Amino acid sequence: MIKVYHTSSIEVVSPDIFHSRNSLDFGAGFYITIHEDQARAYGQRFKRRGKKAVLNHYELDEDYKKHCRVKKFDNYDDEWLDFVVACRKELPHEEYDVVIGGIANDIVFNTINLFLEGLIDREETMRRLIYQKPNMQICINSQILIDEYLHFIKSEEL
Repeated sequence: MIKVYHTSSIEVVSPDIFHSRNSLDFGAGFYITIHEDQARAYGQRFKRRGKKAVLNHYELDEDYKKHCRVKKFDNYDDEWLDFVVACRKELPHEEYDVVIGGIANDIVFNTINLFLEGLIDREETMRRLIYQKPNMQICINSQILIDEYLHFIKSEEL
């Protein structure tokens, strides 16, 4: 079991993929991270908008890896960029039950938006991304996996 975190404006005791938007980094799914500090920092986005920020704590049974298709991106590279662009534009792409990789934080998000708008080319995009140290997000795209392998522990208001 590993500890994972999800930040929201509410306590999420029973996570699901049905409340997710389609055009996120790795598509619709339930997003978690192993980095508590990253999840706490993300909570500041809610607070800046005058909303409550709740850090939800879970345990993820790593046996899930034996029962599904997992895609892991270790770096911000061409493959990661193509996947994120396809997901954000809701274009056809390879489907996985779980996708693990760098989160598009503010700097990365802005770079990708410039690329999507055609204001910078792929070479410039990759040049900018190479200096960014990837944070880590896990997107679970399967409700069956969530129900079986992700276990709510507690929540706390930030």
